[in-house]
Amino acid sequence: MTIQEKFGQRVKELRLAKELSQEKLANIAEIDRTYMTSLENGRRNVSLQNIEKIIGALGTSIPEFFNAPLFQNSKRKKK
Repeated sequence: MTIQEKFGQRVKELRLAKELSQEKLANIAEIDRTYMTSLENGRRNVSLQNIEKIIGALGTSIPEFFNAPLFQNSKRKKK
């Protein structure tokens, strides 16, 4: 799974837990709804500015967002 897919999955997980539609979350984060759809489907390489907007709109912190098991299972390849 790519980092874009993991990010999108985490956004969707938190959005659904807060019972928000994609449109409502996009409005709160001040981004386009179609962008949100692409993001949740792992088809967007998200900018740091949009990461901050989305995580803020979800009412969580950056460390809390990325501390999910989804991100902890990443293993780095040895060089």
